This record gives sequence, structure tokens and C-alpha cells, in this order.
Amino acid sequence: MTVRAPAKVNLHLAVGAPEDDGYHPLATVFQAVGLFDEVTASRAPGGTFTVEVTGTDASRVPEDHSNLAVRAARAVARTAGPDDEPGLGVHLHIRKQIPVAGGMAGGSADAAAALVACDALWGLDLPRDQLADLGAEIGADVPFLLLGGTAVGLGHGDRLTPALSRGSWSWVLLVSSQELSTPAVYGELDRLRRGRAVVEPRVSDPLMQALRSGDPAALGASLHNDLQHAAVSLLPELDHTLEYVAAAAPTGYLVSGSGPTVAVLAEDEQHAAELAVALADAPGVSRVLRASAPVPGCRVVETGVRGAV
Repeated sequence: MTVRAPAKVNLHLAVGAPEDDGYHPLATVFQAVGLFDEVTASRAPGGTFTVEVTGTDASRVPEDHSNLAVRAARAVARTAGPDDEPGLGVHLHIRKQIPVAGGMAGGSADAAAALVACDALWGLDLPRDQLADLGAEIGADVPFLLLGGTAVGLGHGDRLTPALSRGSWSWVLLVSSQELSTPAVYGELDRLRRGRAVVEPRVSDPLMQALRSGDPAALGASLHNDLQHAAVSLLPELDHTLEYVAAAAPTGYLVSGSGPTVAVLAEDEQHAAELAVALADAPGVSRVLRASAPVPGCRVVETGVRGAV
């Protein structure tokens, strides 16, 4: 059972002050972009949960029980009941294309795909809402990767409302040669804000209007990420990347999520092709990708039974 899951960019990411549990309230606008990981789930002996990873930067992804896809598989198995969990097992094969530790939710995409793949493999037929609840326990981005499209995320980003987005958007994604830890970026944001009042996060009205109008120039002018300054503080080379991008006169750009991937908005596909060439030598960039958006969330792309029962 093979499931494809998209990457995401945050068109808007407003971050509130940390709560007592250490988590930050968010007001964000997600968009799923056409860059995908694939997870294949195969039957394995009961109680066995294993994973292998191939593809881009596969060596940087853990192949043990800390892998988010394995955690997702175990969560699905537990829904069959504690007494039945030892009877379920799975081998997961992850094919990576989404940047690792790049602020595009690659690990969450793998977890979302594993939820869908294991549910289908084991014939549980769980409602998507239940899978989303399981996913939220693994990572705040997981529910959105199940949904896809464009959506407003509140709470920790897991309370989702689909958003109207007219037409298709063209992105150029600058993948950094470095990586950033999401907790470290949030911690740096808190350090930079120390002693300052932090307003309650809210979604940008101009950005929502731009999505509804389908106007790339308006959307580009409305892109915003509270984490961008913190990401640059931890990785100063990222500032040189952003300066290089600005000189190329894109429609808009921002650091994606906690970074360090830079998402560059183009007017259309032709403009995206031109920007991809112009930004190929941007400092600190290991590869340049193009993607259209929005795209659907997790989808089964191949079915079949593999491995031992």
C-alpha cells in the first residue's frame, strides 16, 4: 500500500507567546505544494514495526522507532485495541523528496502517509477525523498533510479550516545546505522577544483576500513568517540567501516554517522557470525545486500486498 504525501509552506505564520506547557499558539495559513514523499506499507510479522528510507537525504532520516512514520503506524495499530496490537505489524519504505529539517514538514508528511497506508493495509477504515486526531498527537502539521489544499490553522496549527484559494500558484523552493531544528528556532524566537509584549496571533486579512482573488502580486506582498528572524539569527548565511532572492525581483518570498528552505513565489510557471535559473547560484543553497500549489493531501497511489503476514 503506497501513499503519497505533499510538502507544505506557511504563507502566513503568526506565533504567540509560549503557554504553560511550552507550546506556542499559532495562526497560520498552510498550502500544500507539489513536492512529495511516498510511504509504502507492507505486512510484517505481528508486533514488528520497521522502516527503511531511500531518496534525497535519506541518510539524515532515522530508521528506528523515533521515526515519525513508525510512531504513526503504532498509533494506528493501537486503535485496534491493546490486546490486538501484537497481531499487527508493518514494514515501511519511505521514499524522500521533501527536504529534511527544511521547514516543509517532511517528517509530518511521512507520518500522515503512514497513517493512511496502515489504515488501508489493515482494513481498519478509520474516519479521516480520527486519523487527524492520531496525527495531532505526533505533530501539529500532520492533520494538514492529511487534508492538503490551502487551510487556516489555529491552536497549535492542528485546528484546521479549509481556505478558498483561486487558481494555481507557482513556487520555487531553495533548499539549504544546512538544517534547522524546529524547537531551536522557536527557542530563539522567545529569546529575541524577551521583555517585549507579544500580541495574540491572528490570520492576515490581506493574505486571505489575495488567495480569494488569485492575484500573485497581492499574495506575494502579504507573505509573513514570525519565525524568519529567528531562523536567520541561528543561521546567518540564510540572510545572504534572502538578499540574493530579493535581487532577483520575485513576486514574493519567505522562509518556509522554521526554515531554512526559502519559498519564492512566481507570477506563473514561466516566471518560476526563469527564477529557478536565476537563483541556482544563491549562496547556501544546495538545490532548487519547482512546485505548483495547492495540491491534495495524502492519497493512495498504489495498492497490493507485500511481505509476510
